[in-house]
Amino acid sequence: MTAHAPQHATQDDDETGETVDTETTRARPADGERMRRWRMVLGADSAESTGCTLTGQDAAMDGALDALYGGGGKKPGGRGGGGRSAGLGASAPSVARWLGDIRTYFPSSVVQVMQRDAIDRLGLSALLLEPEMLEAVEADVHLVGTLLSLNKAMPETTKETARAVVRKVVDDLEKRLESRTRATLTGALDRSARISRPRHRDIDWDRTIRANLKNYLTIPGADGEEATGTVVPERLIGYGRASQSVKKDVILCVDQSGSMAASVVYASVFGAVLASMRTLATRLVVFDTAVVDLTDQLDDPVDVLFGTQLGGGTDINRALAYCQSKITRPADTVVVLISDLYEGGIRDEMLKRVAAMKASGVQFVTLLALSDEGAPAYDHEHAAALGALGAPAFACTPDLFPDIMAAAIEKRPLPVPDKEAQP
Repeated sequence: MTAHAPQHATQDDDETGETVDTETTRARPADGERMRRWRMVLGADSAESTGCTLTGQDAAMDGALDALYGGGGKKPGGRGGGGRSAGLGASAPSVARWLGDIRTYFPSSVVQVMQRDAIDRLGLSALLLEPEMLEAVEADVHLVGTLLSLNKAMPETTKETARAVVRKVVDDLEKRLESRTRATLTGALDRSARISRPRHRDIDWDRTIRANLKNYLTIPGADGEEATGTVVPERLIGYGRASQSVKKDVILCVDQSGSMAASVVYASVFGAVLASMRTLATRLVVFDTAVVDLTDQLDDPVDVLFGTQLGGGTDINRALAYCQSKITRPADTVVVLISDLYEGGIRDEMLKRVAAMKASGVQFVTLLALSDEGAPAYDHEHAAALGALGAPAFACTPDLFPDIMAAAIEKRPLPVPDKEAQP
């Protein structure tokens, strides 16, 4: 096989007559390479047992890993142990150098995980209050959540840099999510506005046939042929054509307790996207033990985020009471509660409010999280109670959220991602 040939496997016969996958054999790392990889996984304490000494870039990568994962206390599997302390300490210069190193040696997705671990394991949150540190980090949703939790303690000299970091993440999320969200919901809104005298191209044949099944006629066959049947469409149902009038009201009710940080970020971005659609009237409400209506800031999700206050208790009942007071068109309203359901308020009243909203015609959606991580820890009892009311609680990824909203707008079953995992 030449160097330019396609890299697919070939097979030869070895001396025993057995078929050997020669390409797989050539791709298998040598013992030295295998020991090098194990040495990188296990850390410096394994140097003697693996008999492997790292040099050059390998040694630099290992040093960056050891600074974070080589200390005492709880470790990710495989690295560290003993009584050694981690090598970052609380020194801003050393942390800044370390942040530069990991961005040099690792891909962005790994850098974000390591940054998150550094904040959690080594208590580096305070260092994020320094502008120089913020400029050095790799920005992602979780970093935004950390910055928001530090918002009240953040000095004025840092706030401008922090807003720039948050702005970058928000802009990236909007670019990723806006186009599909608008397209999906525009189609759902048009389909939800049915008309009874549509043009031929606007006829919704599926709904028209179902609505006219009572008009099914059997037509006898001629000359011994089998009888046939037809549906007489006395009533045509069509898709509504695009309109600039408000068709649906959407209320996003978001738990801003500390565990919901990523959900708050995504909800703010989606709230801004929905608010930009003229056929939707969107309201954003965030809550802990108090309720804050951030609707007037929806033109800028960064302002929304800095208007939140992550942490504190939770009073879902109080938040839903506020949302309920803002409903004027129940049959055309979608309420989305985003919460882990740990209720500090009055549980029975919360459930009564949900039942009352649903009985009035409101489409009620319960999301345990709006993030890429899946379901967090949540109150299973409350989730089961909401499910019994016809409002199943489940975690939702940002990519699935437009489909969830489209189903709610059209009043059809929600595309729950994993029904077996639902409470």
